[in-house]
Amino acid sequence: MSAESSTNGIATPVSSKYSNLALTEYSTVPTPDSENDDGKQLGSPPNWGIPDAFLLPNGYPDVRYSTQFSRKRQFSSSLTHSPPYINLSNRLECRVLLKREDLLPVFSFKLRGAYNKMAHLNQEQSWKGVIACSAGETSPKPVIPATIVMPSGTPAIKHLNVARLGGSVILHGDDFDAAKAEAHRLEKQHGLTSIPPFDDPYVIAGQGTIGMEILRQANLQKLEAVFCAVGGGGLIAGIGVYLKRIAPHVKIIGVEAHDANAMAQSLDSGSRVLLKDVGLFADGAAVKAVGEEPYRLAREVIDEVIQVSTDETCAAIKDAFEDTRSIIEPAGALALAGLKKYVSLYPDPNPKRELVAITSGANMDFDRLRFVAERAALGERKEALLSVNIPEQPGSFAKLVEVILPHAVTAFSYRYARDESADVFMGISLSASTGQKDLAKIMEELDKGGMKAKDLSDDELAKRHVRFLVGGRCDVKDERLFMFEFPERPGALAKFLTTLRPSQNLSLFHYRNYGGDVGKVLAGIQCPPSEKDQLEAFLRDLGYPFSEHTDSSTYHTFLRS
Repeated sequence: MSAESSTNGIATPVSSKYSNLALTEYSTVPTPDSENDDGKQLGSPPNWGIPDAFLLPNGYPDVRYSTQFSRKRQFSSSLTHSPPYINLSNRLECRVLLKREDLLPVFSFKLRGAYNKMAHLNQEQSWKGVIACSAGETSPKPVIPATIVMPSGTPAIKHLNVARLGGSVILHGDDFDAAKAEAHRLEKQHGLTSIPPFDDPYVIAGQGTIGMEILRQANLQKLEAVFCAVGGGGLIAGIGVYLKRIAPHVKIIGVEAHDANAMAQSLDSGSRVLLKDVGLFADGAAVKAVGEEPYRLAREVIDEVIQVSTDETCAAIKDAFEDTRSIIEPAGALALAGLKKYVSLYPDPNPKRELVAITSGANMDFDRLRFVAERAALGERKEALLSVNIPEQPGSFAKLVEVILPHAVTAFSYRYARDESADVFMGISLSASTGQKDLAKIMEELDKGGMKAKDLSDDELAKRHVRFLVGGRCDVKDERLFMFEFPERPGALAKFLTTLRPSQNLSLFHYRNYGGDVGKVLAGIQCPPSEKDQLEAFLRDLGYPFSEHTDSSTYHTFLRS
């Protein structure tokens, strides 16, 4: 077993009082431990009410045996294997299989563990009902009363779906901690049974049924590794225990977001750690501390933990869409992102080796798609962001684009600042296989042409903010503002720039490919009053639709001093 060292300077060791119920989405305050019902102290196996037949000699639950007899009610998901996912398999030169947990009734694997826990309740517990604090993914249509407590800010798509399935939804508090506290209060007040998100042997065994299905659906002789997203750890613990008992040669690879890596740090330190902060992009796996029971099992079954960036996760969402025409959520794409990184870290000439990624969920908020689309190309290394310094003189733009060709320009932003030189922020489309070599060649050619370039593709400030802020107010003299349109097709911007060569100087230029059918460019042109007729004649002969916005109040508010 190995784990990727990932100390980020903000993790702190967990003291004993934090070692029972762990955290799930957005939680910041761990649930403190209490004595078990039978009076056992910490360090002893908790009393989960599991029959003796399902216990190991050391008193802990036999998850593999419990999984075998889980009441799974045929929540089976598909594993495509004939043929595998063609685009991914061809590009990665191996057989890539996706375990489609995103196709389950609540679009998430979490249904399995919740149902298995509920199916093992006794008659009295079933009559009183269950309660859970959830982000909206663990609520199968109940045949017993079910109350789900969510933060008040939970997206409507999630709490309305829970209500549609028959659960009673309570929106309480501003964050997950407040909702969890309310759920705990209601549990005690009404004698309800809590359904934990991951730190429970019945929940873990329910998730382990995915491992049972993989063994039935995959070719074990060719299967090399299974990749699981890691949040609280219940998913990888259940799958890992089952697969390692039946097929110990199969690697169990955990995948975490680089800024929510509680499992990697815990395995590296030898004890559970509590993260000070976690990134929330992959919110379904944004956990500050892994569960106690999942961690105990994970130490025995995980072979490696791979950490992936936000851009790599976005690229995996795009990959899944291109092969399945389905959109999976960020946490659901972690496993696929980890699979891709594993292939690059451990290349193998055998094209028949099989790798399985569990697409664990598809509860994606629609307004996140814009961010995913922006960052996917960067994650695949199919787009590079450059800062280029060029001479401030007519024709410099066209010369810059000539060096970039035949690569498409995805973004181009410039604002006049000084007479000597101009700074251009631009995006360039690259090939995934040869992109880095092509980029190095482009930067070399730019340098030969007297244009200094800097690669900003890994600069978070550039990606999140600067690309949208280039420009600003300027007191350039005799500036007129025009908006141009042209058909959005490969090479269209390059043609436009080589055609747009007025005798006057360009003082502003902004373009971004948004995937539409029409490309739009905003351009500022310095035009003395004496050259007004000459410029207008040039623009009419240009052949592109345009409109003037020099008198726009927005222009004068944000772009003029």
